[in-house]
Amino acid sequence: MEVFPGIVDADPVGPLWRGAQLFRVVSYCYALGFHIAVNSDLLHPGIAWALFGVLTATTVVCGVGYYRGFARTRYWVAGEITVVVALMLSTMWVADDEWALGNQTWPTTLWATNSMISAALLWGPWSGIETGLVIGASSTIVKGTFDPNLGRNATIIVIVAAGLAVGIAGVTARRLHETLSAAERRAAAAEERERLARHVHDGVLQTLAYIAKHGREIGGPSTRLAEMAGEQERALRMMIADIGDADTDLPAVADDTAEGPGAVDLTAVLRGLAADDVSVSAPGTPVPVSEVVAGELLAALANAIDNTRAHAGPGARSYVLLEDIDDEVVVSVRDDGVGIGPGRLDQARRDGRMGVSKSIVGRIEALGGSVRMESAPGAGTEWEWTVGRGVT
Repeated sequence: MEVFPGIVDADPVGPLWRGAQLFRVVSYCYALGFHIAVNSDLLHPGIAWALFGVLTATTVVCGVGYYRGFARTRYWVAGEITVVVALMLSTMWVADDEWALGNQTWPTTLWATNSMISAALLWGPWSGIETGLVIGASSTIVKGTFDPNLGRNATIIVIVAAGLAVGIAGVTARRLHETLSAAERRAAAAEERERLARHVHDGVLQTLAYIAKHGREIGGPSTRLAEMAGEQERALRMMIADIGDADTDLPAVADDTAEGPGAVDLTAVLRGLAADDVSVSAPGTPVPVSEVVAGELLAALANAIDNTRAHAGPGARSYVLLEDIDDEVVVSVRDDGVGIGPGRLDQARRDGRMGVSKSIVGRIEALGGSVRMESAPGAGTEWEWTVGRGVT
């Protein structure tokens, strides 16, 4: 959060520090009014005004320092506590015993409480309680007596309780900040692992699989090359599977804020997939989507078509359909191949073959879209993906 131009407050307890300085201003106004009212009753009113100048300087310096953040250190807080105690004890110098016994110390207990709040925010509830007790002890020294009947002198109880509450609030804010930061780091790491896994599958794994397959068909010295490529493919697939298992369950968040100038025509993009074994049906008018959405859909379609060519049997064809529905697009791709048997995808994942889960489902879910797949032995396979346009 930017406190002043060019100054960013990254302290998780920053809002509490800034709120405390507003209390400091209010307590200063109260201390000023009290001092004006009682100054004529003091033994040394001139000295008392000079000491009030020290109180004013402390209020300004600490208020600005804590608000902007540079003073939130143990040295500043310890210095503030020292000044507060010294000003409270100075009441014995500027006032007589009778006045001190019948009144609070001239800086006022309310103003002195600022040092307790600072200690609690910096060090926690126990420090807030201890500083509150120090303030109470200073007041007792000035009065020269301790009243054990806290029912008539509940100020110390209020100060200690406030120190406890403020300290707990500071500790809670820091713990929540740490939890949120850790969650953000895990989400970013999971997203990056998904992205890397998809790229590996699209490039390296498919190349190794191609070498392994055709190397065996060629025979001779290429057989050994095919075996090595197959070994590396299996090892790499298992590594990707391990990465997938390590991912957290945090939801992916899609960026749907792309501007119009960055849009592309999805119809034109998908028509580029047309081939002898691929038919593409799309609206006759442009279907604008963001570059990110178009790229991910194109990559997912390429993987689905490659799977059909590799696994759906000889002569299998793919049929791509694009539908334009309000602020979403629906892309369907089906084939007339042999279909996928029950449990086959789960087994492929256990074997480290992450093509479907990473390069198809993972891409669509990363866009914030939904995935539907239907397949049965001998009935072919059909995918349906629904995603937002990603443009405004």
